[in-house]
Amino acid sequence: MSDTTAHVGSPRYSAFNVIAGIILALGLVVTVLRFSGGLSSVTNLDDYNPWGIWIGFDLMVGVALAAGGYVTSAAVYIFGMKKFHSAVRPAVLTGFLGYTLVVIALHYDVGRPWRLPYPFIMQQGTTSLLFEVAACVALYLTVLFLEFSPAALEWLGLERARNWAVKLTLVLTIFGVILSTLHQSSLGALFLIAPSKLHPLWYSPFIPLYFFVSSVIAGLSMVICESSMSYKYFKDKMDDTHMKEKESVTLGFGKAASLVLAGYFVIKVIGIASDNNWSLLATGYGAWYLVELLGFVALPCFLYAVGVREKNITLIKWTAAWTVLGIVVNRLNVSWIAFNYHLPSSERYFPHIAEIVISIFLVTVGILIFRYIVTRMPILYEDPDYPQH
Repeated sequence: MSDTTAHVGSPRYSAFNVIAGIILALGLVVTVLRFSGGLSSVTNLDDYNPWGIWIGFDLMVGVALAAGGYVTSAAVYIFGMKKFHSAVRPAVLTGFLGYTLVVIALHYDVGRPWRLPYPFIMQQGTTSLLFEVAACVALYLTVLFLEFSPAALEWLGLERARNWAVKLTLVLTIFGVILSTLHQSSLGALFLIAPSKLHPLWYSPFIPLYFFVSSVIAGLSMVICESSMSYKYFKDKMDDTHMKEKESVTLGFGKAASLVLAGYFVIKVIGIASDNNWSLLATGYGAWYLVELLGFVALPCFLYAVGVREKNITLIKWTAAWTVLGIVVNRLNVSWIAFNYHLPSSERYFPHIAEIVISIFLVTVGILIFRYIVTRMPILYEDPDYPQH
C-alpha cells in the first residue's frame, strides 16, 4: 500500500484539475487586490455590516463543519467506540485543514491582519468573548496538528517521534473536546450583544447551546460525507479495515446524527416558546425560519432514522449532504440574512463577487491539500509498520 501512495490517481488535465486551476488563478488575483487595495476594493462591507460571508461562511460555517475531528476522536478514544477507528484520521485531517483555512480566511477579513496576535501579547487576561474564541481556536488548531502528526511522522519514517505523538492521543482528545465545547458555543454567544440587530426568531439566550449542538450534527454529517467521497475517489488508497468499517461508520454516525437532530429540534422549539415568538412565525422571516427548522432539522432527523432502520446507506449519505447544507443555511441566517433585518434593502449587505471568489478559492485549496495528503500519507490505510489499534 505504501508503494502506491505516491500515485495521485487522476489525469493531469481532468475537468476537476482545470476548474480548480481557474479558481486558484482567480483567487490569487483577488488576493493581490485585497492586500494591495484594502477591504473596500473587494468587499461590500461597511460600518453597518462589518461582517460578511468571510465571517458567516469561511469562519462560522468552516468551524462548524470541521467539528468532525473532536466528535470522532471523542467517540473512539473517550467513549471506546473502536469500530469507528478508521474514521479518526480522515476526520482529524478534515478538521485540521478546516481550522487552518479559517485562520487564513481571517487574514482576508481583518483590516490589519498583522495585528491578529496582538490580543495574546498586549491584552493578556482580557475578558472579551472574542478573545476567548480566538484563544480556543488557536489552541485547538495546535491540538489538531498534534493529533494529525502521527500520520505525517509515519510517512517521514520518524518512528520515535511518532510513538511519542501516539502516547499523547488521549490527553489531546480530552483537551480538544474541552476547547471545542468552549469556542463552538462562544461563536453563538457573540450574537448575544446584538439583540436589536438579529431577528428575534434567531436571537435567543440559548444561541450558544444552539451553536454547540449543531456543531455536533455538522461533525457527524461531515464525517459521513467525507467517508463517502473518499470511498468514491480514493478507494484504491483504502485498506481492508477501512473497507469493512465504512458501512458501520455510516450507520453509526447516521444514528447519532438522528438523535442529536431530534434533541436540537426540541431545544429550538423550547427557544421559541421561551421568548413567546409564535406570532413571528406568520411573517416572511417566520416562513424562512420554518424552512430551516422543518426542512433542515426535522426532515433530516426523520430521514437519518429511516436510513439507519432500513440500513439504506445511500439515503444516509444524501441526508448527510442535506444536513451539511442546513448548517450552512443556519450560520448564514444568523450572521447575514437575519442580521440587520430592520434596515431597508438598499442598506442591506450583499457580498461582492470578489468575496465569493475568495470563499470558493479557500474551499478549493482545502480540497486540493486533502487530496494531496490522502494520496501520500497513511490516512485511509494503516501503515503495516505502525499498527494503529
